[in-house]
Amino acid sequence: MRSLLTVTLCLLLIACSATQTSDTPKGKPKLTGVIWELANIQSKDDSTDMPRAPGLYTLEFRKDGSVAIRADCNRGRGNWASETADQLNITQLITTRAMCIPRSLHDSFISDLNDTRSFSLNEGKLYLTTIDGSILEFFSGRAMQVE
Repeated sequence: MRSLLTVTLCLLLIACSATQTSDTPKGKPKLTGVIWELANIQSKDDSTDMPRAPGLYTLEFRKDGSVAIRADCNRGRGNWASETADQLNITQLITTRAMCIPRSLHDSFISDLNDTRSFSLNEGKLYLTTIDGSILEFFSGRAMQVE
């Protein structure tokens, strides 16, 4: 009787561990759990634009497939999906439309997010690449608060 109970418990543990899933599929880097702060935007013509202050342009990828955005004086949200290890689509972006100060990166930031097609993570930095070859570089800001 005791050995039957032991075998049953072992099988139960094996079954439970086999069905356990991870938040990050194998081969896909983790984007969630961090607030990504924009460091710069390098355009295809090699010009570089930088935010006038830290924290004005941020992304928060959430496990539910949504993304929260700060774009200077505006806030927004959208959806994100990554089907392969380096592919990334950000869609259905909706933002407030307050008038930010002159020389704001708001318009180019939002446009580039809409055109994002791939990403890479390297030494704690996130790089988004757009259709036209522009690169948005982010650094890992503070960890997101658990809701």
